[in-house]
Amino acid sequence: MAPAAPELDAPDLLPGATHDLAAFASSLTFDKIPPDVVAYVKELILDNLGVVLFGVQTAWTQKVVQMAVAEDAKPRSTIFGTGIRTSPALAALANATGGHAFEFDEIHRDSIVHPGSMIVPVILALVEAEGKGNGRDFITAAVAAYEVCGRVGMSATSALFFRGFHPQGTTGVFAAGTAAARILGLDTEATQNALGIAGSQGAGLMAAQEGAMVKRFHAGRAAQSGIYAALLARQGFTGIHNVLEASFGGFLSSHSGQLNISALTADLGHQWETLNVAYKPYAMAASIHTSLDGLKAIMVDNKLTADDLESVDVGMGPMTYQHCAWEYQPKGVTAAQMNMFYGLAVIAADGDAGAGQFSEDRLTEPRLMELIKRMHAHVSPELQAMGPKFRHAAIVTVKTKAGQTYESRQLYYRGTKENPPKPGQVEDKFRALAGRVLSSQQLDRIVELVRDLENQPSLDELSGLLLERS
Repeated sequence: MAPAAPELDAPDLLPGATHDLAAFASSLTFDKIPPDVVAYVKELILDNLGVVLFGVQTAWTQKVVQMAVAEDAKPRSTIFGTGIRTSPALAALANATGGHAFEFDEIHRDSIVHPGSMIVPVILALVEAEGKGNGRDFITAAVAAYEVCGRVGMSATSALFFRGFHPQGTTGVFAAGTAAARILGLDTEATQNALGIAGSQGAGLMAAQEGAMVKRFHAGRAAQSGIYAALLARQGFTGIHNVLEASFGGFLSSHSGQLNISALTADLGHQWETLNVAYKPYAMAASIHTSLDGLKAIMVDNKLTADDLESVDVGMGPMTYQHCAWEYQPKGVTAAQMNMFYGLAVIAADGDAGAGQFSEDRLTEPRLMELIKRMHAHVSPELQAMGPKFRHAAIVTVKTKAGQTYESRQLYYRGTKENPPKPGQVEDKFRALAGRVLSSQQLDRIVELVRDLENQPSLDELSGLLLERS
């Protein structure tokens, strides 16, 4: 049976929504942002600087860097930690690929996007290329982008993911486009065009999670697309004016069959989604983190070792199960970082799931392969009934060889608003990752600059520190 013909003249799903988001983003000023949002976004910026610096050095991101260098573009923007400067679009492509290169980038749970890995590279690339912008501009552009992207993803719901689209590459273009439009100083009409151009470029498929390097590239392309969108809009190039709310061929109607359309603008400027972006302590898909926290807590509290474990069983919601509970096969770092069972195995063996657990030699390590056989997962009817707000929740049950049974129920992983990181944890992570690339003196100064970002009259010093080790 042929599919039903679409209603081409159907009314918009939420008339004026794209315009309203563009108006919010273009008119937002630093003084309108609550102090707690300012403080938190500076933590997100610091976290992402470390994540990008580390990620650019990975072998797969270096392939993107080499491609960018081969383009021989006018050197206007920095590729972090490399000593290389190129065009803003190519710098953002490389840096944002690096930001998503090792699953360390923060996440907005309800949009299923890691916005900062695109926002921070886009802002710094354009500030450097345009030769203007201060700390307050950075903060304001970042908050505008977090807010718009979060709301687009919330409106799309997890149905976008279940259709096989990668939110990072699809929804993520709105983070990049908003950030770029703000730094270029676009008015409401031009910002609306930038969003309409960006939305037409969004792309990314979830099959990449099982081992392909291209998963990392989705963030890079979204960042690059956002810059192209804003630059074109500045020239008067038009985009789809109702790109989000169009009933036929709009971003949301095309990508998701189950919308929460009111989330686009409900409480805009009052409910700050930036505060719902969660820090990631592990280099793995965020959906796995509660399970890792649960197993780690059981093992620490009861002084267990990997040899004590008879079995580990994790109850979870259906999205996490589909996203991460597939049979582990050592197809590369990406596959390991997205796989529940590999994550549980390295927590059991090492007590961590950080950079050291994902070297190529670990992916087929016999001890880990044996531990993976003891790891199991199922969809928990209880957690499923709790709805998408608890899609990361996990119930971890451990049975030991001595016959004991332990359970840990984790609703929110360490790093969320409900279970925030400990004081100093974000800075420690930044230093651990960025310290592989920059000197301790550079790290100290970057921390100082970001902590006092709103008082920086220029971003030149920050950009210079990110160029290479000195």
